[in-house]
Amino acid sequence: MLMTVADVLATPVMQAGQPEVVCAANLDRAVRWVHVSDQAEVADLLVGSELILTTGQALAAPEQARIVYLRSLSAAGVAGLVVELGSYVSELGPVVAATAAELGLPVIVLHRVTRFVEITEAVHRAIVADQYAELEFARTVHETFTELSVRRAALAEIVHTAASMLDASVVLEDLSHRVLAATARHTSSAALLDDWESVSRMLPDGSGVVGVGPHTQRWGRLILRTDHAHTARVGMVLERAAQTITLHRMIDKDRFGLHRQAQTGLIADLVEGRVIDERDAQARAAALGLHRRARYVPLAIEIDTEPAPDPVAAQRRSEAIVEAVTHALGLVDASALSAAEHRRTRGGSDGEQVTAILAVPRGGDVDGRLATVCSAVLAEVGRVDNVRRAVVGVGADSDSLLDTAGRLAHAAGVAEVALSMTAAANRAFFRSADIRLRGLLSLIRDEPGVQSFAEAELGALLRYDIRHTADLTGTLRRFLDLAGNKTELAKALAISRPTLYDRLARIERVLAVDLDDGESRTSLHAALLVRDLTAGGAKL
Repeated sequence: MLMTVADVLATPVMQAGQPEVVCAANLDRAVRWVHVSDQAEVADLLVGSELILTTGQALAAPEQARIVYLRSLSAAGVAGLVVELGSYVSELGPVVAATAAELGLPVIVLHRVTRFVEITEAVHRAIVADQYAELEFARTVHETFTELSVRRAALAEIVHTAASMLDASVVLEDLSHRVLAATARHTSSAALLDDWESVSRMLPDGSGVVGVGPHTQRWGRLILRTDHAHTARVGMVLERAAQTITLHRMIDKDRFGLHRQAQTGLIADLVEGRVIDERDAQARAAALGLHRRARYVPLAIEIDTEPAPDPVAAQRRSEAIVEAVTHALGLVDASALSAAEHRRTRGGSDGEQVTAILAVPRGGDVDGRLATVCSAVLAEVGRVDNVRRAVVGVGADSDSLLDTAGRLAHAAGVAEVALSMTAAANRAFFRSADIRLRGLLSLIRDEPGVQSFAEAELGALLRYDIRHTADLTGTLRRFLDLAGNKTELAKALAISRPTLYDRLARIERVLAVDLDDGESRTSLHAALLVRDLTAGGAKL
């Protein structure tokens, strides 16, 4: 940053001349150069922002000539005038002071003889150092944002980098004034993003506001929020950041990708504890369109899909599922944040999971609203090619966004268990109470003790089936499903009652249990559920 007249005045070499400020107007003017001259017509040689050093020869002229001299300097746009007293004038007089004040021209007198060359050296050295610093800064900006472009850095990192370079808050928004990424500096996220849409709409384009996107297809704005005066660095950093973000989106080629990334990033920040202040969390969520003053409900949509032939097809299907969820939320005018994940189920099949935080009006019918939203989501997801089944798991609602984010994992667990239940076909959503024993076992299914229990209960029967190419395990499953009703079981298996009795007797001998005993039935049923949940066995 260039020195100001005040900065020059504060230098030791100027202070050695016992300076006196005759006119203190505009001492904050930047000094581009220092020029030494006693000529009355020096203004013809100037280009602006020079600090003029003189022994006062032009000010020794008659009063009118002095006024003309001062006006010519002001018209030339000089930064200020420094006069050394003694050689030509012993004082400037009230006319000079009055004219300088009228023109807003800083005027300083030196009461002691001063080497002007020392002043010029000090100022020019600072100017050259400043120019070098600006060149170094420009090089750093170029290298930094080039590196971010090459490795396709996330939007949040690009915005954070720009904010760090400018030491000020920076916000990236789309044309609907939804915040896609933001970094708060010297303030909180809540304060920065409070009522953001209204604040943003009132900001004019300028050095602190840069359009993002190709020149003819702007899709967003990068905004600097600071009370400090904008410098040349602001435009440089924001322009390079905007170019990097534009390139990021051109490579991504996803029309809605940035908004989805922003939602996914916020949910990840909430879940992983990177946002710990409720006001900050709600401010960021509101900036992405989530309603304030609402009850928040954690949702997880678990989706079973056909295996994808290749990664590209899997990616396209993931995008189609997210599009379907987004479209469904729009159809029922739901306010929500969502994030998607492609993964494999415990059984090894392909699957997708979309987690969401839904905002519902306080005091309203939460279950009724959930039924509407979840039914729409399941209907739209069911239309996506190669989707076999989908269920929605729901966690406890809360006034706290942070608490709700913490319950997303529970909702996901409920949804995963519900997907394994054939009874899930006609339900809009599931809570913990709806998955009952299966839900409890799903929480502890990976415990070695639980797996040992299931093996101890069923191992002998499974080995028997393998050795004899039989399906006594299937018979046992149907027997337990029908609560031990042998008449109905014989009909279901299409076998005679004596044949059924023989099979059940063999099961009792192999397992050394009494199938008429309630506790034995419960243990065997629990073991079959554990097998379903851990080994991808037949579903109940």
